[in-house]
Amino acid sequence: MSSQTTDRLRTVTRVPGGAERDPVAFARRRRLIELGLGIGVPAALVLLWQVAATQGWISRINYPAPTDIASHGWKIFKHEPGGNFGSDVWASGVRTIMGFAWGAGAGLLAGYAMGMNRTLRAAMNPMLSALYTVPKIALIGVFLFIFGFDDKPVIAVIAVTVFFFVWIQSMAAVIAVSENYREAARSFGASRFQMFRHVLLPATLPQVFVGLRVAAGVAVLTVIGVEFAFPPKTLGIGYRINNAKNIFDPKQAYVGLVVAALMGVVFSSLVSFIGRRLSPWSRHHK
Repeated sequence: MSSQTTDRLRTVTRVPGGAERDPVAFARRRRLIELGLGIGVPAALVLLWQVAATQGWISRINYPAPTDIASHGWKIFKHEPGGNFGSDVWASGVRTIMGFAWGAGAGLLAGYAMGMNRTLRAAMNPMLSALYTVPKIALIGVFLFIFGFDDKPVIAVIAVTVFFFVWIQSMAAVIAVSENYREAARSFGASRFQMFRHVLLPATLPQVFVGLRVAAGVAVLTVIGVEFAFPPKTLGIGYRINNAKNIFDPKQAYVGLVVAALMGVVFSSLVSFIGRRLSPWSRHHK
């Protein structure tokens, strides 16, 4: 190697970036930037909507300004004409949480059991895969005959919908665990429970919580859809949105949509928060 080439190689240096010099500060700045983008982009869109409505660029009757929606929402939450919206939010929230709890519990049980047992998976997978394609909203009529005309049919539809999302994700996560991890545990004489507790559960928990987060959003979508068709006691966000069409009250419909969106964000964020606490090693939460 010539002296000129050697000198050129010696002058090649790499200046460490911010992530290497101060990883804590770099991570903090990145979180602040992401938080700013997460808040700033929706705020900019809402501001644009407000300007478009107030300046007459769009119809303020069909597309009320955000301030109009907020004002109307305050009125109906305060029991003034328009209905007791607080009771609707409470009813939808309880149905969503109960349906999610039943569906997620059954989905996790089935997913882990079928993921760990090949024979059980071969026996149950074709039937569950076929049932997965059935439109869940169509089950409301069947559940009305089984459970009656209270909240139970709505909760059952939500539970069935959530079940399939959680079952598929958890079963796939268990199957995807590397055989090297299993073999290492077997070499130490691990029992089935020890295999589950110390190998499968830590390896699958991050991916399972991704599925739970998706299922949380789907649960909110499902309760709104079911309440369109069957609102027990004429209560629920879905009922209010649908009723707004009948009385031609676009503001009430938009209030319902905003509340449903916020409910979905809060519910999904809560599940994600729990996932971060239970699986801090996950790359999905960094």
